[in-house]
Amino acid sequence: MTADDDEFRIRYGPWALLAGASEGVGASLARALAARGVHVVLLARRQSALDDVAASITAPGVEVRTVAVDLTAADAVARIRAATDDIDIGLLVYCAGADPNYRAFLDQSVDDALAMVQRNCAVPVQLCHHFGGPMAARGRGGIVLVGSGAGLVGGPNVATYAATKAFDMLLAESLWAELHGRGVDVLGLILGVTDTPALRRLLAQREVLASADDDSPIPGAVSADDTAEEALANLANGPTHFVGDMLRDGAPTLLALPRNDAVRMMIDIAGGVMGPTEEAAR
Repeated sequence: MTADDDEFRIRYGPWALLAGASEGVGASLARALAARGVHVVLLARRQSALDDVAASITAPGVEVRTVAVDLTAADAVARIRAATDDIDIGLLVYCAGADPNYRAFLDQSVDDALAMVQRNCAVPVQLCHHFGGPMAARGRGGIVLVGSGAGLVGGPNVATYAATKAFDMLLAESLWAELHGRGVDVLGLILGVTDTPALRRLLAQREVLASADDDSPIPGAVSADDTAEEALANLANGPTHFVGDMLRDGAPTLLALPRNDAVRMMIDIAGGVMGPTEEAAR
């Protein structure tokens, strides 16, 4: 441990809660936080995946708790609170809620869309309120809400996902405006193309990759480990941080366009790394 790690642990410890910690960015963040001496609570649906991540955390003296919970369930927040009421959460990281489908809004069930709203909007609001209060009272702590470049402007095949990620970005920015003066760092972490198992499964499903185990490079993708390190390095640089050079270079151009033009551009370039779409062919 270094002096910087000690300072980090004092500011954001002793415990961090990570939602969506079974793989990808969430798992990488858990390991990066543990390496800095912060105890971690790992949340996800699959206990076996959580056990694998917990086993990969070998930092001396660091405790790990796992909570298998479906974040769309009505009792999800109550179960999280029950599992953490005896510890001080100094850092809340919410990186659950990826879209496993990339399909048109009307080609998916409305129940799936509403479940995504619950997972990506309602639960983060509840957790930020529950854990943010004690952080503000202590005058230290942090909240990271992981967003997506999809939330910057509407486009095909991501209607509900993009809307929820826009919500998360504005929630983070608004909480930063209210809490940074009270010692709580809030960061909206906006991801572009990120090399995760979930993305590789989706690309295999769309026949862009031969299989989910295909280790071919994904053009422009940032690794999960690099994303985690960039997130922690910029915790105090809120309210918003764009991850990766491609997103940092492209976002200003996109946001400078009139919104109608930006949406039309998204239609024209629909698919991108996902491969061709029906809308892009029109």
